[in-house]
Amino acid sequence: MHLSDITHPNQLHGLSVRELEQIGREIREKHLETVSTIGGHLGPGLGVVELTIALYQTLDLDQDKVVWDVGHQAYPHKLLTGRYRNFDTLRQKGGIAGYLKRCESKFDHFGAGHASTSISAALGMAIARDLKGENFKCVAVIGDGALTGGMALEAINHAGHLKKTNLLVVLNDNEMSISPNVGAIPRYLNKLRVTPEIQSMTDNIQGQIKSLPFVGEVISPELDRVKEGMKRLAVPKVGAVFEELGFTYMGPVDGHNIAELIATFKSAHKHQGPVLVHVATTKGKGYEIAEKDQVGYHAQTPFNLTTGKAIPSNKPKPPGYSKVFAHTLIGLAQHNPKIVAITAAMATGTGLDKFQAKLPKQYVDVGIAEQHAVTLAAGLATEGMRPVAVIYSTFLQRAFDQIVHDVCIQNLPVFFCMDRAGIVGADGPTHQGMYDIAYLRFIPNIVVMAPKDEGELQQMVATGVAYTDGPIAMRYPRGEGYGVPLLEEGWETLPIGKGEILRQGDDVLMVAYGSMVHPTLQAAQLLSEHGIEATVINARFVKPLDTELILPLVEKIKKVVTIEEGCLQGGFGSAVTEAIVDARIMAEIDRIGVPDLLVEHASPNESLASLGLTSPQIADRVRTTFFADSNAKTLSSAI
Repeated sequence: MHLSDITHPNQLHGLSVRELEQIGREIREKHLETVSTIGGHLGPGLGVVELTIALYQTLDLDQDKVVWDVGHQAYPHKLLTGRYRNFDTLRQKGGIAGYLKRCESKFDHFGAGHASTSISAALGMAIARDLKGENFKCVAVIGDGALTGGMALEAINHAGHLKKTNLLVVLNDNEMSISPNVGAIPRYLNKLRVTPEIQSMTDNIQGQIKSLPFVGEVISPELDRVKEGMKRLAVPKVGAVFEELGFTYMGPVDGHNIAELIATFKSAHKHQGPVLVHVATTKGKGYEIAEKDQVGYHAQTPFNLTTGKAIPSNKPKPPGYSKVFAHTLIGLAQHNPKIVAITAAMATGTGLDKFQAKLPKQYVDVGIAEQHAVTLAAGLATEGMRPVAVIYSTFLQRAFDQIVHDVCIQNLPVFFCMDRAGIVGADGPTHQGMYDIAYLRFIPNIVVMAPKDEGELQQMVATGVAYTDGPIAMRYPRGEGYGVPLLEEGWETLPIGKGEILRQGDDVLMVAYGSMVHPTLQAAQLLSEHGIEATVINARFVKPLDTELILPLVEKIKKVVTIEEGCLQGGFGSAVTEAIVDARIMAEIDRIGVPDLLVEHASPNESLASLGLTSPQIADRVRTTFFADSNAKTLSSAI
């Protein structure tokens, strides 16, 4: 049997280890061929090929449930569950999602995008199973990096408490999340990777315990305690921790030995209560270049399989926002030892790996623990430090209570820098930075701002670091800037809550925020070519909003459009509308942004076009909304 013949994972049943190993090779070939051509996550999936095959060989996937944490590691799962023939549409508009989606396949039992959720979800399924009197297996596959997330530990604590609830947790231990793991838990796990002798002793002692004459169905409580104490000695140190938490611990198992994995999983399925199987894997397994650079090859744009190098673009690109941000923050921190940069396991994505290399003492990586990161920042702020919490917009959502309770209520000067705000592209709805404007602007005490380009980003970084009257937040998009001039040092701060007029016109007022300022200027130029003159405001701040600038122009022009790359409900346009209503100004208002829907995976340009956020579409919207009697053909069709 070949991988291309598999449309259901149960087809793995009955295959020999040699046949399964061949399928594993074909999975790696297809995985590498696809990601090198169109991009995607590389290292995580390559590391779990044998784990996935062995686990599915021991399950009946018509009824058993498997929950994959995050989804980075689920490409082999997709290839074994009927998506081989359209795998080349991965992360493309209308194609296969890069993460798990319940609506995509009956085998995607739980959607995933953020880390540390799988054990909670699988435990919920197991409790529901027992309440309904049904009989199927529930499995959670989680990486050691995700164990740094408090939610995973909460779930382990609860599962261990429910001693009679059958649940299998498979710990995929590759010593990595996206960047190298940090914290005591991963360090603790790694200790036993080099102790096969201990595992051999474990098996030996456990075997001897079973052969003792007093170990039977009925033994005295005293002898039971003796047996349990001996078992504690018979498991590796880290295994004893999980055993104390109520789990039966098995491992570590070679994550690339299918025969050993199958035997272990079969044994695990026979145990009652929660079981944890500890599987040691290599991220990027089977592609030497990825094995040597596990951070760089976590995810890749299209690349040459032979050399591993990215396929170059036809034209040079301006520096990305993350790079400009990191360069600016480093420049400021070199002269201010109170600045402390904080990341939640996203050093490379945010550019803070460069900060760490330059200023390691002023750098903190807390692991996948956004809640802890925010309250840690609050603690630093109480001692007069300048904490800069650099977290993707979508991940900062996870720490909402800490933003409110630990930072804003106490009015502590924490600087939140939200990378990947707005459209992020192929990662899809779990990663789109749609909601930060709405979930921050209504909280008392916080200042919320967004730069129009990478040059203004530098000014806002300086502004955020200098602001000490309370918390302040800045959102900025993924990808390249506009190529505007940048400064090496001497960045000026901006006056808090003050916008700027970029263009004058008497026909319509266009108030734009952050990444939509330049497209709005381009839309205004298109309108001008058709006899409609617009005033364009770069708001800079959504809170406090520059009502002194905006409201007189609203009263004068009477036609207002707001433009933002975020959700319309509670967003920037809502803030402007509320200000106009509160001032009792009569005006026509139109809000352009992301409506009440989930933005699916596609390229950023495709997403922007589908949402009506390109410059020609904005111009068309303004013309048809406010100047319906115009006979000019639509501007978007003319471009």
